[in-house]
Amino acid sequence: MKTIYKLSIGLLFLITACGDDLDQVPPNKAKADSLTDFSGVLNAAYYYQLGAVTPMAIMGEFRSDNAFMFEPPYTEFDEYDNGLPVMEDDFFGPFYTALFRSILSTNIVIENSSDATEIGEAKFLRALSYFKLVQVFGDITVNLSPDPDFTDTSILVRRPTSEVYDNVIIPDLEDAIAALDVEIVDGRASSLAAQSLLGKVYSFRGDYANAEPFLAAVVDGAEAAGVSLKENFDEIFGAQNEVENSEIIFSTQIERSIVDEYSPASRFWNWFVGDDSKSDFPVDADLIAAFDASDASGGGTDLRRAVTLNDDGLTAVKFPKEGDLGPDHDWIEIRLADIILLYAETLNENGAPAAEVLPLLDDIRARAGLNSLIGTISSQAEVKQAILDERRLELAFEGQRWFDLVRTGTVDAEMGETINANYHVFPIPISEILATDGVITQNPGY
Repeated sequence: MKTIYKLSIGLLFLITACGDDLDQVPPNKAKADSLTDFSGVLNAAYYYQLGAVTPMAIMGEFRSDNAFMFEPPYTEFDEYDNGLPVMEDDFFGPFYTALFRSILSTNIVIENSSDATEIGEAKFLRALSYFKLVQVFGDITVNLSPDPDFTDTSILVRRPTSEVYDNVIIPDLEDAIAALDVEIVDGRASSLAAQSLLGKVYSFRGDYANAEPFLAAVVDGAEAAGVSLKENFDEIFGAQNEVENSEIIFSTQIERSIVDEYSPASRFWNWFVGDDSKSDFPVDADLIAAFDASDASGGGTDLRRAVTLNDDGLTAVKFPKEGDLGPDHDWIEIRLADIILLYAETLNENGAPAAEVLPLLDDIRARAGLNSLIGTISSQAEVKQAILDERRLELAFEGQRWFDLVRTGTVDAEMGETINANYHVFPIPISEILATDGVITQNPGY
């Protein structure tokens, strides 16, 4: 249901930031302490997530071995050097600004609302925002105030990633789990979404021991929450499948009539289907080879190929741009297959035997028309590779590939070259560095 982002013009003016730097406190036309109803401010926090969608999709796919650019300077995504900052206006700036605006909106709700559910949703969104920021940039500025005083520039100093996890992301998600219901209503955050995200957070940190119970809770509790794998892979994607989709745990809802930080530039599906001239045929041959390998080893044709790629394999059609429905594709942040595969990976990393781990892949592989892996592999290394291969094909063009490679330490092996770890993250927008007179610093290598 597309109800969350239909905000009034007045609300947008209230919440919209004052400038391009971090001074993004709502104007003093209506201070937070004069409000009694914070539902609109919470809606704004959801709304600002839209501006991060296309940049995250591009970074997750075009930096990886799933997709590539044709036109300079966009080809810098495949060149692991200091060239990416030239695309600040295209990707990194809108991403950074949108998420900090969402964070400021959540801070207002958390500080002022008396509604426990509103606060729980706000904490989920704040955690989601900071998780995306640390995935993309590493160390990041932290602001937990609804009315920060930026004349004190010390609050702009980037905080270590570990500190952001420990002091913001993890506590916020723990609070969200406690505050929210398991039922998913109108696409809003739920306790299941918060458990899923916390499992992903611990996995991204390499803390599989702490990841396991949260991922297990999602896998074991999905059915009771009305969450299940769709019978057919092609029933997950496309605007016609977004309403009450049983596999989607959380998505960022998109509606063409709502302008965001990235508008009016092309949306994520334009880049994937080749409608943007920077990459007319974006699919990397390595991804096609991966589907070929899946066919050969799986005992059939991997049915995900036809849903993910067009007939010639040159463009990605998972989110098809057909007719009037195309521009309304929601961005899937978390779905059940993602969590099942991550849970399998976690069990394997924690030493569970292949006979316990591999059955988790069966329903996903059967849906794809492939045989079970039970009895075909047994070592921890083999199982790890099988799960990573499965994640690649299952989640292709859902913005996760590059971050999976970084998370699992497989960048060099999968990309086929040695890549300096400086370029595992992306450049801080230069506009933020200049606006703060260098208090906010650039990532090494850029």
